[in-house]
This record gives sequence, structure tokens and C-alpha cells, in this order.
Amino acid sequence: MGLEEKLPSGVILTTVEQVLGLARRSSVWPATFGLACCAIEMMATGDPRHDFSRWGMERASGSPRQADLMIVAGRVSQKMAPVLRQIYDQMASPKWVIAMGVCASSGGMFNNYAIVQGVDHIVPVDIYLPGCPPRPEMLLDAILKLHDKIQNTKMGPHRKKEIEELERARLRQLPLLEQPQQVTSS
Repeated sequence: MGLEEKLPSGVILTTVEQVLGLARRSSVWPATFGLACCAIEMMATGDPRHDFSRWGMERASGSPRQADLMIVAGRVSQKMAPVLRQIYDQMASPKWVIAMGVCASSGGMFNNYAIVQGVDHIVPVDIYLPGCPPRPEMLLDAILKLHDKIQNTKMGPHRKKEIEELERARLRQLPLLEQPQQVTSS
């Protein structure tokens, strides 16, 4: 017999972690980083037709210190890369990044020395959004997927354990070189 059966009906049981996850996902403030044609589609996401303020994102921050989500929309040049990293470093923790469009995700058709071949070389990316340019509906879908990720993020010691498990899983996926044989002298 569990605790749920002893309580009167209508009492909701949850954990503090779930309540904090709900609060964090419902109050994401984006720092928009529009660099090319994807920025127009990102701006369209804030219009009345799409209106990402329905998900607690009505305040697109001009200050990185008041933002926790960076939406990188468009191609990132080598000159802009240090600025992008500086803005990311100034953002409040925890912080998330959406790479919007094929240029931000992989450099797109600009395979040359002047364009960074994927924003993940500069900042860690949580959600990759494909398309050239992606539609506002696709950005809303990516934001909702990020909300699920934020909602289910562990906290405290559980978070440290989750990070360690993710790192171990990623190391298993890497094709590592064989360890050098130990040379013994005879």
C-alpha cells in the first residue's frame, strides 16, 4: 500500500525536481543571434501567427546575462566566432543552444575558410534544426523538444551522475585508437 492510496483524492504527488523542471522550461529567455536569412524565419516565430510567447519565451533578451537559450540562426564567420563564444560564456547557467539552419549546423553550402563548419565547434549545441531556411513551425517544434529536455534534466547529485553516464556513453561511441603496447626490456 503506497502513499498515493492513503491521501485524499485530488492531491498531486510529484518531486521537487519535476516542479523545478516545469518552472525552468516555462521561463526560457532566448538570446537571439541572427546572422543570415534564418534570422528572418526566427523573427517570424515571434509574430502573432506563431507566437513563441505561448511557451514562456515572450522576452527575447538583448543582454546575454538575462538569457538562458541561444538561438544561432545562420552562418557563423570566423570573425564572429569569438563574439558568439563570449556571449555564450556570459549567459546564465543552465544554458542551452539551438543551431537553426543548415549553415549553423554544418556550414551549409559555404565550405570555405571564412565560415565555421558547424557552430558546435564553438559552443555545445543541444538541438540541431535542419533546413535552408527552416520554417517558424520547425523552430517551434525544436523549442518544444528543448522544453522536454529541460523538464527531464536531473538536478543536484542526480545531475552529476547523469553527466558521467552520458560521458561514458559518448566515449564508447568514439572510434578510439588502440592503446600502444607496453614495451618491456629483457
